[in-house]
Amino acid sequence: MLLDDERFRRLESESAVTGRSVGSIVRAAIDLHFSTAGGGDARAAAARRLLDATAVPSAGVEPDWAESKAAVVAAGAVTLPSKD
Repeated sequence: MLLDDERFRRLESESAVTGRSVGSIVRAAIDLHFSTAGGGDARAAAARRLLDATAVPSAGVEPDWAESKAAVVAAGAVTLPSKD
């Protein structure tokens, strides 16, 4: 692996500060880069699953407030104030 002098000096400086070898720092940087580079697909899939799980099944039309309130109160979760 070839590095220009400035990059190698930065690695040596980091090595001196952290007490880690230059090779260890390079390996950690590679692991960090490649573990997150492909993570976009995984994050996008996770976001899609979350949105799918929380989507209102009524084709995007939100339920009436009175119906939502009645369902929450009937479940015994909380006592909600009246709309008025």
